[in-house]
Amino acid sequence: MVAWVALLWLLEVVDVASGHALDDFGVMPRTTSELVDVVPSAFIHFGFAHVAANSVPLLVLGFLAALGGLRRFAAVCALIIVCDGLGVWLIAPAHTNTAGASGLVFGLFGFLLCSGFVERRPVGVVVAVLVGAVWGGSILAGIAPGQTGVSWQGHLIGLLAGVAAAFLFRRNPDRRGALTA
Repeated sequence: MVAWVALLWLLEVVDVASGHALDDFGVMPRTTSELVDVVPSAFIHFGFAHVAANSVPLLVLGFLAALGGLRRFAAVCALIIVCDGLGVWLIAPAHTNTAGASGLVFGLFGFLLCSGFVERRPVGVVVAVLVGAVWGGSILAGIAPGQTGVSWQGHLIGLLAGVAAAFLFRRNPDRRGALTA
């Protein structure tokens, strides 16, 4: 996760040095040629404050999600990034440019919030409660419509994609760690 976040910062340095040429990799809704930017948009930010706002939650939530296995983590991230990018492409307001890792952050939050319950793993449930307690208020605020300069659509779709990932990539509970039904 440190390497991932370092890449985001490096890309922002390159973006600033290039006169913000990388900002074109954000997603502009319902423009067919923009579909190629669905994945790259998750790695591009609109300034250092933007990448800074995503760094700590991405580090923490990504680390926690990766504890379930790197292959599973890669699949979860890929699903969230693609669904979020496509969702933004479909429903974001016309003439906007959306980029940033916050859709992934919201998706990892949704994944961690649900996966412990879906898998009936006590440790996962404890992680869900802790993650919900620490970031729940920020997540709710981030999906509220009407915030200037914030893609609540991207946040909401990322969150929903993370919840879906908890079901799609669930592990079978082992009998020793399962909660009783």
